[in-house]
Amino acid sequence: MRFATFTHDGTTFSGILSTSGNKIHPFPAGTTLLHLISEGEPALRRAGATALGVAAPLALTDVRLLPPVQPPTIRDFMAFEQHVEGVARGYGDRVPDEWYAQPAFYFTNPYSVLGAHDDVPVPPGSERLDFELEVAAVIGEPGRDLTPEQARGHIIGYTILNDWSARDLQGFEMRVKLGPAKGKDSTTTLGPWLVTADEFDAHRDSEGRLDLDVMAMVNDNVIGRDNLTHMAWTFEELAAYASRGTEVRPGDILGSGTCGNGCLAEFWGRRGRLDPPPLVPGDTVTLTVEGIGTVSNTVVAGTRPVPVPSARTRKTLEPQERHAS
Repeated sequence: MRFATFTHDGTTFSGILSTSGNKIHPFPAGTTLLHLISEGEPALRRAGATALGVAAPLALTDVRLLPPVQPPTIRDFMAFEQHVEGVARGYGDRVPDEWYAQPAFYFTNPYSVLGAHDDVPVPPGSERLDFELEVAAVIGEPGRDLTPEQARGHIIGYTILNDWSARDLQGFEMRVKLGPAKGKDSTTTLGPWLVTADEFDAHRDSEGRLDLDVMAMVNDNVIGRDNLTHMAWTFEELAAYASRGTEVRPGDILGSGTCGNGCLAEFWGRRGRLDPPPLVPGDTVTLTVEGIGTVSNTVVAGTRPVPVPSARTRKTLEPQERHAS
């Protein structure tokens, strides 16, 4: 089954895609996909079957797709060695030993998610905007300290994730040994819909990885291709690690990390120059994942950064401290 969230005539709905894939049957107004997921997969499937039987379908061309869920949290991993190696080379570095030891992730901004075809503003102050081709697992059942075997049943489905990255802001702030933060804070694309995990049972390799082709394009140019079997860890292993010592909850997003050849920075690292060039207003980034679909976003001009002063150092604060004492 494929579920989406969308607006139609100014009202937000969730619903299920028709078997033809070009229409969507809405749930009753106020019924959100996240609420149904939280009630459990059987409830979600019942709602889908009911909508297919009784709800008048809407053409996909008549709706605006939103992110399938408004995620409570987004953990974004780095599960593709080729990507990590390429970006590291740009810093004169190599893949660190720690990367091989366990999955690494960072938390990104759940408030900045956009839909499959929404415009993406350039982050304030950035001149090196990049995209990142990823697939995300969506948590359906809460869990804590899961094993990978247990985690299979806690993943309700998958969607496409584009982790838009302001590489100049990211590189600057990570010198402080924190982040990425503002370099990743402005936009994450999720969509076009949630595809339930059972749809991919026939696409798993012997180790449980999803055998799905992925492709990234900028305008009419294919930038890179890869396959999800190249993930260093399965999504179940990522979910197990995410749940270690804490909870994963319904609607949580677990990004795969960027696929090989799935961003511009990987090419910059290998070539030693900005080739292909950073994204600029007017560029359209299209990401396609076999079995899920396509998201396509156009970059538009952003706003100017709101000025924030530089740090007040200890030296500048000392006279005030003496005066206060």
